[in-house]
Order: sequence, then C-alpha cells, then structure tokens
Amino acid sequence: MHPKKKCKYQCKDCDNNFVCYSCTASEQHRGHIFVDVLEVYKIKKEVIAKDTEKLKNFITPKYEEIAVDLENRIANIDGGYEKLTTEISKQGKEWHREIDIVINKMKTEISETKVKHREILQKHLDEIKQIQLLINKTQLSIEEIKESSEVLPIMKYRSQIREFIKLPPKIIVTLPTIVPKPTDHEKLYSLFGQITPLSTATEENVLSLTSVRQLLDEPELVATMHTGYKEKIHSVTCQIEDSIWTSGGTKDIKCLSTKGSLLQKIQTKSGQWPNDIAVNSDGDLLYSDWSTGTVNKVKNGKIEELIRLKGWTPSQLYVTFTGDLLVTTFSYDKTESKVVRYLGSREKQTIQFDNEGKPLYSGNFYTKYITEKRNHDICVADCAAGVVVVVNQDGKLRWRYSGHPSATKNKPFSPHGITTDSQSRILTADSDNHCIHILDQNGQFLRYIDNCDLECPFGLCVDKNDNLFVCEYYIGDVKKIKYLK
Repeated sequence: MHPKKKCKYQCKDCDNNFVCYSCTASEQHRGHIFVDVLEVYKIKKEVIAKDTEKLKNFITPKYEEIAVDLENRIANIDGGYEKLTTEISKQGKEWHREIDIVINKMKTEISETKVKHREILQKHLDEIKQIQLLINKTQLSIEEIKESSEVLPIMKYRSQIREFIKLPPKIIVTLPTIVPKPTDHEKLYSLFGQITPLSTATEENVLSLTSVRQLLDEPELVATMHTGYKEKIHSVTCQIEDSIWTSGGTKDIKCLSTKGSLLQKIQTKSGQWPNDIAVNSDGDLLYSDWSTGTVNKVKNGKIEELIRLKGWTPSQLYVTFTGDLLVTTFSYDKTESKVVRYLGSREKQTIQFDNEGKPLYSGNFYTKYITEKRNHDICVADCAAGVVVVVNQDGKLRWRYSGHPSATKNKPFSPHGITTDSQSRILTADSDNHCIHILDQNGQFLRYIDNCDLECPFGLCVDKNDNLFVCEYYIGDVKKIKYLK
C-alpha cells in the first residue's frame, strides 16, 4: 500500500498483518494496537530456541524410550509363549496318548494369539516410529529456521510442541495364561484347560516438560566432604537422599552423609581395596574384588559372594534402570577387556567387539568406568584409549567421544569416572586436565566444569536431584557440585 516504506509493526486488530508507519496513521487502523516487529521477532526466536531444546533433550529421548520398550517387549514375546507351550506340553504328558489332538489344537490357538499379540504391539511401534520421523523432520525444520536471519519464516513459525507433548497411550497386552482343569476322559478338551484371551489395555503416558533443566551459566561448589581417605579415592555412588558410598585405596568402604559425617563403614572380606562399588535396586551395597575375582553383596552387614569370574577380573560396576548389573572386566593376561551384563548371578550379555570384529575397548587393566543413559545406551570411559565409547542396549556401537579441543586443556583426554543425569547428558571426569566434560545425549560437547578447584577428578555420580558428586583422587575429598538450573 505504501511503496518503499518498511513494515516495522504488526497490527494486532488486523490478524497481525504487517504495517508501516503510514498505515498506523491511516483511518483504516485508527485506534488499533500495534506491536514492534523486532520485539515479536525476538520473542519468536526465544520460542524456537526453547522448542529446539525440548525436542532435542526431552521429547526425542522419551519417544526413543517408548520405541526401545516396545522393541524389547516384542523381542520377549517368543520367550513368554514358549513358556506357555512348555506348560501345555507338561500337562499333556500326564494324559493318555489319545489327547494329543487336543493339545495340538490348543497350541494352534496360542500360535494364533501370539500373532495377534505381535500385530498389536508392532502396529503401536510403527505408529510411534512415524511420530518419531515427524519429530525429527520438525526438528530439522526448526534448526533451519533457528539458524536463519530471515524475518518472514520466523514470523510464520508456529510451535508444534503441543502436538508432541501428549504422548500416545501405552499399550498393555497381557500374556495369556493356562487354566488347567482336573482330568476327565469324557470331556477331554474342556477339562484339559483353557487359554485366556489376549488382553489389551492402554495406560496413560504423561510427558511433563517441567523436567527440562538447563545448564547453569557457572557451576556452583555446594560442599566438600572429607572422607578420611588420605589419597586414592576412586569411587562414589549415591545410596539414598543425603548419603553416599565411597571407596579408595584401602579395605574400608564408607557411607557418608552429604555433610561429611561417617554413617557406616564396611571392610572387604579379602582385606584388599575394592575396584568399584554400586548400590542395587534393593539398596544393598555391591563391590568388586580384584584379588578374588568376585563381585560381592553386602546385605544386613554380611558379605555374600554374588558372582565369581573365571579367567577375568571384575573392575567397574553399574546397576541399570531395569536392575541388571553391568561389569567391566579384563582378562588375566591383561590383553582384553569387555562389558558383561548380569541378572543376579546369571550372565545375560557380553559386549566386546564391534560389527567388524574389532575390540570396542582397549585391552588392558586400566580403569573403565561405566554408566547407562535413560534410553539404555551403555557408556564406558576408556582412559587408556582416551575415549568414551557408547553402544546401544544390544551392544552395537553408536559413537565415540575423544575429547574437545581447548587452548587451556593441554594434556591428552583421560576419561575416568562417568555418569548421566535426568536429561540424558553424559558427564565424564578428565583427570589429567582437572575438569569434567558435559556432553549431550549424542556425544556433542556442551561445556566444561572447571571452576570448582577440582584436583584430579575420578569417580562420579549424580543423585536424583541431579547434584554431581566428584572424587578427588589424590586429595581424598568428595565435592558436591550444582550444575543445572
């Protein structure tokens, strides 16, 4: 309408149309409310930045968790149905030969039910993956807009976060059960038992964005706990609120309050220092003993042998979100290293080689701390190789991180302790450079923690409130650091 005039405003009464200075004085816009385009632009930029953070650090990982859960449940279907088939076969052996026809008929019913079970979960997984693709596409689009300085795409941006906040209902499919009945030859089929029908239900799955927590501009040293170890404190793990377990170069394992007072002390059964400590889902203390090749559990003050390795030495421990125990180990000849997953004392999984058959971890006895992300990725800090190695739940390599170039960090990257927080960020201690690296869930460097006078940081852990606890190896102290808003 007004050539060569710049549209510096938007008219709120005219559907936010762009207007110039001449428009604001026209009869058409008399009494209307105008807003400065630059102010709206800044606000939109802030919304885009927040949406990017929410998609990247919270919504996307949550959908990854849902997909992993569904994939695991699908993978476990065969095991559950094999158990049902076994129970039917056991019941069938107690009957005469003439009831085999009935048994086969019921097995067929189970096979058909299993197909339905799989189809229900697979359909839901396909829907979730479609949403994930849409989220990834949206995120890429937002990233392009975020980096753009063009006004029009940014002004047209409409947030889609509300569409993704409402998570799909969780599909609950109950495994059929066998309901056996007393033997009666005349009513063979009906009395043999029945298979309960496939039960499907939904469970509300709520996503709250209030949990998204940003990094502090400057991490804060909250407290310094004097553990009583003169030096060589290498492990710390959170037990319950306001207490931690610590271990070092002595046979004593100490439980301290976050104010530094000694609450409990345990001595290893062998009298040697433990390689590492952890706390299981029941609240029992676990420790690895290099001298006996065992992982031990402390329950009610008594030490029980949980795992005994043959040909390998247990090193670092981590209890997963599902209650499994991850153990880093090295061979007696100190040429190989691997990660072993245990359920109780039973070995479930070994992680040692990549898809090309090459070792994932350096083959020596040097410390390899271990942790798990919320999506069940396994993270290992391999100090000898100067790298953090991340594999998925199946042991497939996802990525490696070998440090971040810095003019002030002059020594080679030497990762020791490693932990993750509620935002799936990874924190690893760079002992030789006296700092801690913070990475995002995909291994991208975010920042250092290097302002808390850290001296050779070693073992790390994060409590449920995302407070970071850091062992100072040669000093014997544990520092509590706040790094999230």
